[in-house]
Amino acid sequence: MCRWAAYIGQPIFLDEIISRPGHSLIRQSHCATQCHTAINADGFGLAWYGERPEPGLYRDVMPAWSDPNLRSLTATVKSGLFLAHVRASTGTATSRNNCHPFVVGRWSFMHNGQIGGYDALRRDAEMMIPDALYPHRKGATDSEALFLVALAEGLETAPRQALERATARLEALSRARGAAPHMRLTAAFSDGARLYAVRYATDDQAPTLYHRWSDTRGGRAVVSEPLEPGECDWQVVPENSFCTFDGQGVTVEPFAPAAQAAAA
Repeated sequence: MCRWAAYIGQPIFLDEIISRPGHSLIRQSHCATQCHTAINADGFGLAWYGERPEPGLYRDVMPAWSDPNLRSLTATVKSGLFLAHVRASTGTATSRNNCHPFVVGRWSFMHNGQIGGYDALRRDAEMMIPDALYPHRKGATDSEALFLVALAEGLETAPRQALERATARLEALSRARGAAPHMRLTAAFSDGARLYAVRYATDDQAPTLYHRWSDTRGGRAVVSEPLEPGECDWQVVPENSFCTFDGQGVTVEPFAPAAQAAAA
């Protein structure tokens, strides 16, 4: 399982989330405490928003803790909205194209979890990506496929419903041709204005997800694991929930792919 962190609020240096805290994302890349694998060394990536609609993107296959360019970049770049990810592969190759976040236009997306038995259903999943979006398919991960299918389902206009429909379609494939657990999903994505996050699973093992507002930073962190040992004010995102973070506001809604599948 991967680890990730996202932030929305007043512009801060990226290292305030990624490397400086006691349990920062870089520390989680080699010492995670709330997932099956403590080591997340199969690449990393950042997507950050600045003065243009499209985010900046930096990804590499090195372990996050060993890349001096990452430390230099995060110490000098400020952003009011960014996503960062350290990867533990669930089967696909360690390559730059398979590192998160994935970016299409102004949208960025990162994922922690799995689609059960993806190797057996990969070809069918690829067929769900329409021709107009297929040129954006650079890697081989289930995560990127989920993102592109969600874009095809209307992410631009209805983010929750689009991701529910995409999740339902891929979950149905896993139930038909894959293996349990059919879907484990925590994801964060953004259009440059709002930050969205989801926590969902078809079993009782949804990956962990937390959020916390900081008056000091004037912003909110959304993370796989709390960033400081002993901090007690992190809020747990409930299972089967979809969150919208807009400024200081938080909206939590049910995330129900099955309902979207039944309505189709």
